[in-house]
Amino acid sequence: MKNRPYPFYDTLEDITDLKDLLNKREAEIPEKTAVVYPCESGEMKKTYKDLAEDVRAMGNWMYDKKIKDKHIAIIGENSYEWLVIYMAAINGGNVAVGIDKALPEDEIKALIKMADVDTVFISPTYIEKVAKKPSKKVISFADFETILAEGRKLIAEGAIMYDNYTIEPEKTATILFTSGTSGTSKGVELTNKNIAAELNNTCQLFLLSGDVLAVLPFHHAFGLIVGILMVFNYKGAVYINKSLRYVKKNMADFGPQTMFLVPLFVEFFHKQIWAEVEKKGKVAAFKGLMKSTDLLLKAGVDVRRKTYASIHNVFGGNLEYIICGGAALDPMYVKEFRTWGIEILNGYGTTECSPCTAVNRPFHHRDGSVGLVAPGLEVKTTEEGEIAFKGDIVMKGYYKNPEATAEVLKDGWYHTGDLGYVDDEGFIMLTGRKKNLIILSNGENISPEELEQDVARDPAVEEVLVYDEGGKIVAEIFPTEDHFDDIIYFNKLKDKVNKGRPLYKQIAKVKLRKEEFIKNASMKIVRYKNVPKSM
Repeated sequence: MKNRPYPFYDTLEDITDLKDLLNKREAEIPEKTAVVYPCESGEMKKTYKDLAEDVRAMGNWMYDKKIKDKHIAIIGENSYEWLVIYMAAINGGNVAVGIDKALPEDEIKALIKMADVDTVFISPTYIEKVAKKPSKKVISFADFETILAEGRKLIAEGAIMYDNYTIEPEKTATILFTSGTSGTSKGVELTNKNIAAELNNTCQLFLLSGDVLAVLPFHHAFGLIVGILMVFNYKGAVYINKSLRYVKKNMADFGPQTMFLVPLFVEFFHKQIWAEVEKKGKVAAFKGLMKSTDLLLKAGVDVRRKTYASIHNVFGGNLEYIICGGAALDPMYVKEFRTWGIEILNGYGTTECSPCTAVNRPFHHRDGSVGLVAPGLEVKTTEEGEIAFKGDIVMKGYYKNPEATAEVLKDGWYHTGDLGYVDDEGFIMLTGRKKNLIILSNGENISPEELEQDVARDPAVEEVLVYDEGGKIVAEIFPTEDHFDDIIYFNKLKDKVNKGRPLYKQIAKVKLRKEEFIKNASMKIVRYKNVPKSM
């Protein structure tokens, strides 16, 4: 199919909330696999009927323990337990608060306090972070099966309060913390209406026809709402990756058709592929092969899956799509993965918008863009060039932070802080972050992302951050291991990147570092923690 506009998909029935979603799947496809997950006894599978029954048991148990109209924190690695607790909390009128397990103890406790958490469900691995002199009810994931058994007994005895609870669309359903790169996390309040609108609208852009390997953290909006709940909406199956060290094995075992990833994963896979080619001494031949298969594809002959079978085997043999979001992605990756027969659909979103606002479509995409605006969503560019959205997916606000809410929500429009524009076909093109702009003494404004993208293309660069230092543009680079201390190489790279650019947009200095940059939960470099304080 040619790359051109085509109708939105309308195969899915709209849902009103997550309880409605779960009830529909249990009624329509009770025996279809919903979740596959690793555990001590091996690999466990749960059907949609199993999932609905477990959520119902957990919900009734919560009601019996007077956990109703409470804020419930969930802390732990990606797991079936995490999902069941989350859905039971939301579907029973509680507020589910997702917290990053990797945060320091003090930060976890601060977020628990900030969100007015009453009860904490936590993995045994991290329970020590909240168990010392706990001021809240703390329940371990280790008690999960016992809780479900008690919940099933309550149902058998006639418990119906949880089942009869009617969800209020405008009531806060979840608090997910921002993983911003320039300041303190804020608690984003999303309602059942927000989440339902996200699933109903965004699912019209893409049609999932296979299964998904979930590797992104569940406390993050992209990993949870898009990577899990959206798959349930598509009636697909999710394989839960419990630890990143098992990603390669999980891909081989499960053979996903689609993966939802942040750019860091795409960049890693890309470098591994090219490193293997270089190791075999076949770089020139491989580049020639890529040109040949591209020419054949233009002529209507697709031999990519067979030609690049070794690459496809790394991903389990079935991977067709990578939905990528959370940070900027160089279009070079999109083009090369397409050559190998895997389509990267770059998207755009923010926790405050539940989170997805745009995504490229399988047969209507624009390289370099972050996709087409989702149905049911309005978009505009302000006079300052900032992208803003309006629609049912826009958050209720920041929890107990009216000042921060007022800064970004104006007349129903959420102001993203991202600079860019919408082209004639409806694709969103981003040019940088408003807060990241480097403003020079001559009045010129520079988006550091533009320079970072060009520097990062070099295979010797693992990570890069561009910033202003005393009126001069500095590129700080974390190099690959074989280029540590090779300042001559990187000064040549600086000259290459500067070529053809006006003087005010040129990098004046390169700095090398020995350690990775500090990153947030979505693997974006946290600028305010990495740029020197004197800047």
